[in-house]
Amino acid sequence: MDWDKRYSAADGYLFGEQPNAFLAQQKALIKPGMKILAVADGEGRNGVWLAEQGAHVVSTDYAASALEKARTLAASRQVELDLQQVDLGNWDWPEAAYDMVVAIFIQFAAPDERTAIFEGMKRALKPGGILLLEGYRPEQIGYGTGGPKAAENMYDEAMLREAFSDFEIKTLSAYDAHIEEGKGHSGMSALIDLIAVKPQSK
Repeated sequence: MDWDKRYSAADGYLFGEQPNAFLAQQKALIKPGMKILAVADGEGRNGVWLAEQGAHVVSTDYAASALEKARTLAASRQVELDLQQVDLGNWDWPEAAYDMVVAIFIQFAAPDERTAIFEGMKRALKPGGILLLEGYRPEQIGYGTGGPKAAENMYDEAMLREAFSDFEIKTLSAYDAHIEEGKGHSGMSALIDLIAVKPQSK
């Protein structure tokens, strides 16, 4: 998919201007001054919200048009984002650099690339750092209300439990819910949420 074209062609913000609901529910975990990496942050709705909580946010995306929208959104909300154009599949992920990594609907990645991205996210977290991840389950294809068309790009509980077996899993929850996040995610959705902590020894 040409994400640059998709973002630039969107009327307004493709996924809206408000934060993802799962992320917003984790507000108590976000402390002022935390350094947070927002992975594939798109037009910046989640990164901007994190910055509004007092975090120092590095917001990454591959699409230049998305980064430009994120810059505009941050300015309108009077917060700062460190915007970086990144190809996650080939990025030299920083080591132990972040207190939190946020990955919301990053399911553009096929299984092989996804494995590398997950390992990169682990690497980027400091010991004791928190991973917040939300994605679609394969049942989402039946709903057709957002996300990729490929079931192999989706997550399920067994896959995430295995992928993050070296982390302390605090929450792993699969459920269906109605979401409204712009035109890109709209309607009943098959979701899965993960909150996991990097061990102090890692």
